[in-house]
Amino acid sequence: MKKVIIGSLVGGLIIFIWQTMSHVALNLHEPVQQYTAKQDTILHFLNKQELAPGGYILPRMSHNQSMEELEGFTKSIAGKPWARIIYYSSYKTDMTMNMVRGFAVDVLMVFLLVWIISKLKIPRRSSIVGVSIAIGFIAFCQTSYTEHIWYPVFDLRAQLIDAVIAWGLCGFWLSRYFGQKN
Repeated sequence: MKKVIIGSLVGGLIIFIWQTMSHVALNLHEPVQQYTAKQDTILHFLNKQELAPGGYILPRMSHNQSMEELEGFTKSIAGKPWARIIYYSSYKTDMTMNMVRGFAVDVLMVFLLVWIISKLKIPRRSSIVGVSIAIGFIAFCQTSYTEHIWYPVFDLRAQLIDAVIAWGLCGFWLSRYFGQKN
């Protein structure tokens, strides 16, 4: 059990460090967190609207519209600008709990990966790396890419890089820690 805990902690730390590098040091996710000189005007306007915290798509029809109204609305907005807004009523600058929760989730994910590795008949190094990257790719496809299909995201390439590199590095570590030579 000690080996599982150490493997999970170190693997979780590897993913956590990559996530930090990706978002902070390498700034791969800049396309979804761009600066605009109009930020004060936009935030002032949104704040005056008394929106509840949440996500909004503009334009969007209200609920309970007929099929004819939906078709007319869809035609009227085709080719026009649209926006996805995620609105928060208060900015929190203390990142401590976010980082603790993020690291805890990373460790839990790697713990689950270690459990999967333990089910391999012969946990060869290449199999461990392959399974790890496959899990990262599955997570990317299920979350980031599926979201992109419906609502294009501007950091899709960064999300894919994160999935492959973070899980690849974690798999490399776990292959050295748990795996047998090929």
